[in-house]
Amino acid sequence: MEWGRVVAVLFRRLGDLALAEDTLQDALITALQKWPRIGVPDRPAAWLLAVAERKAIDHFRRQSNFRDKQEQISLLTQLEQEAETFEKPAPNPIPDERLSLIFTCCHPSLGAEAQVALTLKTVGGMSVGEIARVFLTTETTMAQRLVRAKRKIKAAGLPYGIPGPELWGERLSSVLSVIYFIFNEGYASTKGDLHSRNDLCAEAIRLGRILKELLPQEAEVLGLCALMLLHDARASARNDEAGNIIPLEFQDRSHWHGGKIVDGSQYLKTALKMKQVGPYQLQAIISAAHDHAASFETTDWHQIVAAYNQLNSLSPSPILLLNKAVALSFAQDTAAGMDLLKELETEPRLSRYQPYHAARADILRRAGDHDAALAAYEKAIDLTENGAEKKFLARRMEALKP
Repeated sequence: MEWGRVVAVLFRRLGDLALAEDTLQDALITALQKWPRIGVPDRPAAWLLAVAERKAIDHFRRQSNFRDKQEQISLLTQLEQEAETFEKPAPNPIPDERLSLIFTCCHPSLGAEAQVALTLKTVGGMSVGEIARVFLTTETTMAQRLVRAKRKIKAAGLPYGIPGPELWGERLSSVLSVIYFIFNEGYASTKGDLHSRNDLCAEAIRLGRILKELLPQEAEVLGLCALMLLHDARASARNDEAGNIIPLEFQDRSHWHGGKIVDGSQYLKTALKMKQVGPYQLQAIISAAHDHAASFETTDWHQIVAAYNQLNSLSPSPILLLNKAVALSFAQDTAAGMDLLKELETEPRLSRYQPYHAARADILRRAGDHDAALAAYEKAIDLTENGAEKKFLARRMEALKP
């Protein structure tokens, strides 16, 4: 929970992102060794920061050419002075610099994918494997991209912090992607036993609201805030007391969070008035169509299909077409959804994309083709690493067996 905050402060002080992560990792190992004996400190983040700084001091002292590095000598002195307050850290010893870290990682000299992946790793605390699945690539490939991105930040001396307003535009798209990916990982966790992680959702919404305060006239910032709130409004109805997934059509809509629906709808309304429609606003329109429907049966699926058409025209994607196929299966019939899915069968990026096989299984189930649905469920389960989702798919599969 404290990873992103501590890494951000360490990166600002050390000027080396890889070193910041390494020293914090060492501090966490020390915590695992000591906290069972001494107890968890009142301010864990301050404890971790102080220990990580001492690890950095040790790192600098081990360098053979340390005496030639006046800048690091100055930094060492500063760190040692700050480390003196280790036992009794100040009431608020760690400023929240995660947004500065996000903007730094989203520097335009880095590729768009590297920007998003690097920030998910450093700020969101996501594993390399989780990020690899987000980008539909291998863990080895993603690890290499992250290493190259960190090296580039250090070699180029990219500035830390939030840039001036004149430079916001060039980084905004990546910043929004980062925040949305953090939210998505919280809303539908790729690994573990929990279907969702409310802490990540709350963190993404918080970062989105900060960005909204910084850029109140940016329609897509409002669109992203609207999208996250409209999704998050349904959080309490998505699982039963045992943690089992409850599909949208069976959720108790009286448990949806009315305040978040109101706030998200207002953000969306304000954004649309700016007449700068973008992908986050269009996705928010889709989420609002679900939130405002009195029941699953009265959902305006035709509006949802139209929004997916606009989304795909802005940025063509097989994943958008997959989502459109699901919407078509409700707006028209399962045959219409399957026709579009057949067009995606040769798309290599979807062959190991779990939602593709899960969606295909569901449409086949509703179409009455149980044998094909069972095969699709087997594939989806094989690709699922989230325990709650695996159980849900298994239950759907068992219900089809004679």
